[in-house]
Amino acid sequence: MSHPEGRGNPEPVSASPHAIRLTSDARALASLIDHTLLRPEATRAQVEQFCDEALEAGFAAVCVNPAWAPVAAQRVRGSGVRVATVVGFPFGATSTVAKRAEAEAAILAGAQEVDMVMNVGAMRSGDPERVEYDICGVVELCHAAGVTLKVILENAYLTDAEKVAACEIAKRAGADFVKTSTGFGPHGATEADVRLMRQAVGPAMGVKAAGGIRTLSDALRMLQAGATRLGTSASLLILAEAAQLGAAG
Repeated sequence: MSHPEGRGNPEPVSASPHAIRLTSDARALASLIDHTLLRPEATRAQVEQFCDEALEAGFAAVCVNPAWAPVAAQRVRGSGVRVATVVGFPFGATSTVAKRAEAEAAILAGAQEVDMVMNVGAMRSGDPERVEYDICGVVELCHAAGVTLKVILENAYLTDAEKVAACEIAKRAGADFVKTSTGFGPHGATEADVRLMRQAVGPAMGVKAAGGIRTLSDALRMLQAGATRLGTSASLLILAEAAQLGAAG
């Protein structure tokens, strides 16, 4: 099993935003990162800490489980940091009705971005119509509220042909991003998958790489492969590496 994007150590890490002298390059990198805490055992204090770190570092978003979305929304209100949460997570095996209800609750709680897991089983069963119906149901709710929707493909379970087809379905359904992984599957993001997804959706649609991104090298490889957003719980360590590299350069 991969090291999940949201299951890194939620306690204070050696690098804190206060301790990092962020270069302009490091700040630009921060603006592409969803600072992610999706551990089931995460506490309110840990969620609040992640929000504070996101505020200080200038991350694109803080991504938390739906139960903590109201806490995150309150904590980052009035800042440039967005609140992201998950729907149908981590298996994508709930009904479209359930996913719509989750999305609606998340939006009411203050979420500005929703990362939904597509119906992976339907994709593997050769039922693209069901996959598209599922995504469309959540896209409709999100876009009516001005909320960004990312579709998680969970690539570890798909063939390359299925990955391409899923990207095309998500694009046709109107999703804003396609995303590699939940971080809870057999493996997370790979460069090959990110490149394949970018080719499938073209230059305009967002591609989010998530799962197993632990170092600056990991982050840069995903961006070079075509990702426009990264999901990781190792955000501060990655920024610390970027800042050190900038200071040395």
